[in-house]
Amino acid sequence: MIFKTPLMLALFSAMTMLVACSAKDKDKEPQKVTTKNNPSYQTPKLRAPSLKNPDVNLPSSGSGALGVTYSRVRTNLPYIAMTYDDGPHPQNTPRLLDMLRERNIKATFYVIGRSVNLYPQITRRIVAEGHEIGNHTWTHPNLKKLSNAAVRSELNRTRDIIVSTCGVKPRTMRPPYGALRQDQRAWIYKEYGYPTILWSVDPEDWKRPGISVVTSRIVNNTRNGGIVLAHDLHKSTIDAMPGTLDGLLRKGFKFVTVSQLLALSPPTAAPAP
Repeated sequence: MIFKTPLMLALFSAMTMLVACSAKDKDKEPQKVTTKNNPSYQTPKLRAPSLKNPDVNLPSSGSGALGVTYSRVRTNLPYIAMTYDDGPHPQNTPRLLDMLRERNIKATFYVIGRSVNLYPQITRRIVAEGHEIGNHTWTHPNLKKLSNAAVRSELNRTRDIIVSTCGVKPRTMRPPYGALRQDQRAWIYKEYGYPTILWSVDPEDWKRPGISVVTSRIVNNTRNGGIVLAHDLHKSTIDAMPGTLDGLLRKGFKFVTVSQLLALSPPTAAPAP
């Protein structure tokens, strides 16, 4: 082709550059991966964690030989109990249950009665997957400030909704904020058979200190017979769980429910009336 004018030469050069750029940009576009048998191929699911909790066949304790209060259990065996408060939560608790199932870990959930009422299907899943349910009151009040009648109402309503939802009775209770007088603990134990369960490790996850901080505080401070406090109410806590659970497994700990952990405790004399 012969270009008779400078204008025609310039137009041809511009068209050539436009075609070249279009071809180059097309190469940058993400290509849809296809296979012969699956034209709409999707990224496969990540592998489950390589570390798993072994099957633990410890019995669950009854209420007859238990103490009134526990923050840990004295044992030389590497058993610990993970506990999660203030759920169930519609997004966080299912995510946590997936993580626990992948690692064959059984935990104890101290549920709030009104949340059980809102999310019964999640509560049923907790029990169906082998976890333990504990009584954490109906509205999460400071029980020290309530009358005995008001405390009974909180515990009774929560117990009843748990039973009607998933057919099991809670064996232990945890007071919100850990706030419960000794005389309250004694009559609750006598009336309900509930030991008051506190904790030996508190990462203060409710302050949202960050994923790595929650993991570090739990992994570095957990000892044999420990009861670890966490909250499935907070997304950041659940984000910290994969590293936390795997870190504990790497240290050789075995996870059990609170009732199984209490079964390792030496028998305790019944409290005086």
